[in-house]
Amino acid sequence: MRLSRLVLPCAMSALFFTAVQAQAADCAETFVKKGNIIGGLRFIATVSVPDAKPVTALQQMRGIAAAKGYDIMADEAEYGSLLIEQPMTGSARAFPITITATEAAGASTVVMEAKLRAGQSTKDTAARDEMCAMLNQIKGGKAGLAAAKSGVGATTVAAAPVKMNSLSFSQQVSKDTERNAAGVLTRYKGKQFTIDGMVDYVTKDGNAFRVGYKIPNPWEQAIRLPNQAPFKTDVVCYMAPGQAGYSLQLKPNKSIKLTGTVEHFDEYKHVIWLKDCRPAQ
Repeated sequence: MRLSRLVLPCAMSALFFTAVQAQAADCAETFVKKGNIIGGLRFIATVSVPDAKPVTALQQMRGIAAAKGYDIMADEAEYGSLLIEQPMTGSARAFPITITATEAAGASTVVMEAKLRAGQSTKDTAARDEMCAMLNQIKGGKAGLAAAKSGVGATTVAAAPVKMNSLSFSQQVSKDTERNAAGVLTRYKGKQFTIDGMVDYVTKDGNAFRVGYKIPNPWEQAIRLPNQAPFKTDVVCYMAPGQAGYSLQLKPNKSIKLTGTVEHFDEYKHVIWLKDCRPAQ
């Protein structure tokens, strides 16, 4: 129910708004910045939610995070833990945000910690405002139970395709694989990318045409990035139905720009596949 449509007696209304304002103030006062840009910045914020169990508080947070476009990486609300990620962009890597909840004296204490990658930065006020805006949405009592019910299993709101060139995309997936291969498919699957590059090959695979991007090995690159993974990840597009005419006109070393959805990843063969690919408009 929208706040503007909620009618309360004057005394209750004053009490309600006082409670909301107190929670917002408490969150801002708990905000802490740690680390540095070289080793990685960390931002931490905390709220206390009366009449709320840790599991329902985190179920609410899943719904809140999914609605704002955050990726849900690991949901263990029943054990007091939720891992989400700030989505990647064409120029910035994703970074993890851990949310934990514990119970004491009939209230849940919810702690959110954002861990930026080395070299990433943001304004303290921007981090504080975003984190507290999310944490302050957690409710207790019947309202919290209702919000938790809708938050269970909530999926991330689909975003516009991320635009990247094939080499940058390959390097990003390779670096994520090097760090922790188990999280790669969770991070990428179902996301749309618009990838430009050059054709390596075109082949028929069952009823679909398969197009591979030309990706040089690290030792073949004229310029290598610092801390780059020592291997490449091949990028493959399975063309959407109706793209036979387009596919048959492709040839090696021809420039392409395709939009598709990540479907599968092989950490051993170092290949990531996109499905339903079409020429980008």
